[in-house]
Amino acid sequence: MKVKDVMHEGASWIDPDAPLPDIAARMEKDDIGALPVGENDRLIGMVTDRDMVVRGLGHHDDPLQLTARDVMTKPIVFCNANEDLEDAVRIMERKQIRRLPVIDEHHRMVGMLSLGDVAAKAPPSLCAETLRAVAAHHA
Repeated sequence: MKVKDVMHEGASWIDPDAPLPDIAARMEKDDIGALPVGENDRLIGMVTDRDMVVRGLGHHDDPLQLTARDVMTKPIVFCNANEDLEDAVRIMERKQIRRLPVIDEHHRMVGMLSLGDVAAKAPPSLCAETLRAVAAHHA
């Protein structure tokens, strides 16, 4: 099974200068917990709802003045659409991340792969193994 068979298609990124309130509004509207950050036609980071709370609210006097660049996780970790799903899952396990941007052969972002996508479409054994590995740091 390939990543392209499991991923959410059509993901888009946000500008690194996007203000945190705008990012939060977009996450709420789209019912998502992470947005890739892009600049000059390249992925440069990822902003998660957790990044916004921990880095945004936890370390700054005025989080309303912060942007994606201020709180994003970098460097970006991604996978390829034509990659075997098991290989992409190994990346998620090693990095203990729940969402991966997906790029195509032209290095264009074409989607996102999440734990939910894996749970919905991958074989049960792969789902269980991935969930255990990604959540291991919480045990």
